[in-house]
Amino acid sequence: MADISAAKVKELRDRTNAGMMDCKKALQECDCDMEKAIAWLRQKGLAVAAKRAGRATSEGAIQSYIHAGSKLGVMVEINCETDFVAKTDQFIQFTKDVAMHIAASNPVCIKREDVPQDILEKEREIYKNQAIDAGKPEHIAEKMVTGRIEKFYKEICLLEQPFVKNPDISIQDLLNDLIAKMGENISIRRFIRYQIGVE
Repeated sequence: MADISAAKVKELRDRTNAGMMDCKKALQECDCDMEKAIAWLRQKGLAVAAKRAGRATSEGAIQSYIHAGSKLGVMVEINCETDFVAKTDQFIQFTKDVAMHIAASNPVCIKREDVPQDILEKEREIYKNQAIDAGKPEHIAEKMVTGRIEKFYKEICLLEQPFVKNPDISIQDLLNDLIAKMGENISIRRFIRYQIGVE
């Protein structure tokens, strides 16, 4: 295998913010293919996040975001394991990014398990009726409903939404990357979004 150039490692680091040694290993594992190396690093972050998921998060920060004109505001609580991590630039930037994302994307809840059952049933009913009205047979209508519900989750669940600053990754991907870098469990606990004139 050819030596990995320092320029390649730096480019991957600039694109992912992963550690230099992790970037070098990713490029070695993926035969210097930049896109595959990015996916490899993201997968590694996912594995680290899964290992840390059960650990208690009793520290963290509350971040606010007020949109220009002061007609839209967000408060979000993001937890981590230690006060040390809560004070790092990466954690603070993450909290700011999430607050700004919530203002822009207006999620209903954090994860799909939080979606109220009555809202889900109402959506299923609408999608099924649309498919049947379009002349689709029952079994095809059911498959269409499943696909549309998946899309619905991506629209309303914060963790599944594409990140407004980089739609190629989801908020969950962003969170996994931070967990991998910090070496701690980190969770988005709750948020509230206020908009003038909107209940």
